[in-house]
Amino acid sequence: MKPYRHEVKYYECDRMGITHHSNYVRFMEEARVDWMDQVGFGYDRMEAEGVVSPIISIECEYKHTTTFKDVIEITLMPVEVSALKISFEYTMKVGDTVVCTAKSKHCFLENGKPVVIEKRFPEFYHMTIGYLEQ
Repeated sequence: MKPYRHEVKYYECDRMGITHHSNYVRFMEEARVDWMDQVGFGYDRMEAEGVVSPIISIECEYKHTTTFKDVIEITLMPVEVSALKISFEYTMKVGDTVVCTAKSKHCFLENGKPVVIEKRFPEFYHMTIGYLEQ
């Protein structure tokens, strides 16, 4: 699985020239969408079939600042999977320096009601479980 790369844009920086902390949540989403595409089960496919996956919790630990034009390499891995939820951990680096670590937890809904992902998308569920066993 190749890491997602995001080049910090000028507008993502605050008056001090530092990437605003709120952007890291967007970077996580970009990386998650990319990961889903790489494993062959993109968000667009899920949503086309009527299932959405909102964030129910998020944690970020900012370790070093980033600035305009820095390229942040983001790796993520599923770390918890249940019938209704999935959690990912993220490591964001510029070069060899870890700039942020994070975690997000998501549920799955169809028509506003919880979806048992193992039944609704069994291949996605089993593929994700396979990552936990590595």
